[in-house]
Amino acid sequence: MATIIFYQKLGCATNARQIQALKSAGHDVIAQDILNKPWDAEELREFFGNMPVEAWFNRAAPRIKSGEVNLDTIDAASALALMVGDPLLIRRPLIDVDGARFAGLGHEPVLSLLGRNTQDNLEECFHEANRTRCPQT
Repeated sequence: MATIIFYQKLGCATNARQIQALKSAGHDVIAQDILNKPWDAEELREFFGNMPVEAWFNRAAPRIKSGEVNLDTIDAASALALMVGDPLLIRRPLIDVDGARFAGLGHEPVLSLLGRNTQDNLEECFHEANRTRCPQT
């Protein structure tokens, strides 16, 4: 089984569910706090691969929901600068499996690590689905 570095927001119920799914599939998960890691643009960019820039963002982030950050007009360099300054904007989880990096669970080899061919709603925000508020940290 794999050792997975999993960048999460501490206290996030969705991330906790995702970690449990990976552990249940037999993997070792090293959970890291995405908000306290000192990100730089180059390292962060490695997680997004060929994803469109607007998919790099956590759509539940307050600055996205308020419209302060417009995903329709943002370029890659501006996106990375915003995320380095405000990690709440980063799509979670960020996953590192043996140096291969991904944002979210909807990519291979992450789906294979889960033993599934779909995300089974593992990326759906627990609090939004239940119409509750995420703890502020």
